[in-house]
Amino acid sequence: MITVIQRVITATVTVDNQQLGAINTGIMALVAVEKDDTEKEADRLLERILSYRIFPDENGRMNLNLRTINGGLLLIPQFTLAADTNTGNRPSFTGAAAPERGRQLFAYLHSTADTVYPGTQYGQFGADMQVALINDGPVTFTLRVSA
Repeated sequence: MITVIQRVITATVTVDNQQLGAINTGIMALVAVEKDDTEKEADRLLERILSYRIFPDENGRMNLNLRTINGGLLLIPQFTLAADTNTGNRPSFTGAAAPERGRQLFAYLHSTADTVYPGTQYGQFGADMQVALINDGPVTFTLRVSA
């Protein structure tokens, strides 16, 4: 699985003019499921997102994680992160999980996050989403967990 996490001041996701999720200070994560990913990778990815130290401590150093600051978490499914962009002028999605498998693993991630980090907000798999955010810093990282 691959994710782009962004430290945000605020973030929202909307589908068909209906706001599905919104957070204030926290992490907005774009999440892609790759072909060989399993629940093991989803568990590890969620743990990394929750534990990644990207928030400033009293000295301004990135030493605090999402749990420590009790920040918001917004998970957005985004299969395009799994694109192969090494050749040509059009992305190839051969590395991405099949849509049904992607949907299943994002649902698993959703269920797990609800248990380990209540209040997590979500985008909708397969929907045309509008995502708005104010990136804090900007602070952005790519995390990858492989099978």
